[in-house]
Amino acid sequence: MIKLIASDLDGTLLQNNAQELNPEMFDIIWKLKEKGIHFIAASGRQYASMRRLFEPVKDEISYITENGSLCIHKGETLKRDVMERELCLRIINTVHNRENCHILVSCEDTYYVESEKLLLHMRDDLKSDVIQVPDVSAVTKPFLKLAVYDDVTTAESACYFHEKFSSEIDVVTSGNVWFDFVPPTANKGTALQTFLDYFHIKQAETMAFGDQQNDIEMLELAGESYAMETAVSGVAEHAKYTTGCVEDVLTDLLKHI
Repeated sequence: MIKLIASDLDGTLLQNNAQELNPEMFDIIWKLKEKGIHFIAASGRQYASMRRLFEPVKDEISYITENGSLCIHKGETLKRDVMERELCLRIINTVHNRENCHILVSCEDTYYVESEKLLLHMRDDLKSDVIQVPDVSAVTKPFLKLAVYDDVTTAESACYFHEKFSSEIDVVTSGNVWFDFVPPTANKGTALQTFLDYFHIKQAETMAFGDQQNDIEMLELAGESYAMETAVSGVAEHAKYTTGCVEDVLTDLLKHI
């Protein structure tokens, strides 16, 4: 029996660039809870942004944030991964010299960005806590994640940075115009395992949904896994099934419990 469900957000629960969840999802989460099934939101997004997104059920679910760098349950941090600063500074310097690329530094309490464009996108569209600074390299707090926003040459830039830094750090796509740098120990799979250990749940009792490279480890770990029909190339082969709608799968699950 399924006891835990983890789902990606952008491109999975949030399709076609939507920035609000289908209200049906909140009802589903309540019904899952009544059946003893716990829900985890798993995203590259910030904890504060995710709580706003799940407002009606924000205290009833757990969170895998920053692509697995931070795991939070009932306000308690279960897992935290930080990045090696010298490597981060080299990546930031490379981003500064790459056309169309905008850097975002994720710290535990807020995001830091340099460009006005990215500030407005993160604050107004994604409802994130974010601070604009002249140079993110000057931020002294530990870095959980670096993200690059490129809405012009995303694929080319992702390939460029992968070739340059993949021997030192994981470089994964996390959306149509995003790619992230995360420590090898920080992915949604290791994060999901943290929750399996915490709740004493087996892999076979877990279901996961995703659509991007940063979902692969989570899909591989879950006993029942679904890649979205719109998933980027190569993701579906890491899941057991494909689906066009998470809510449909969960509604069907509830009917058969």
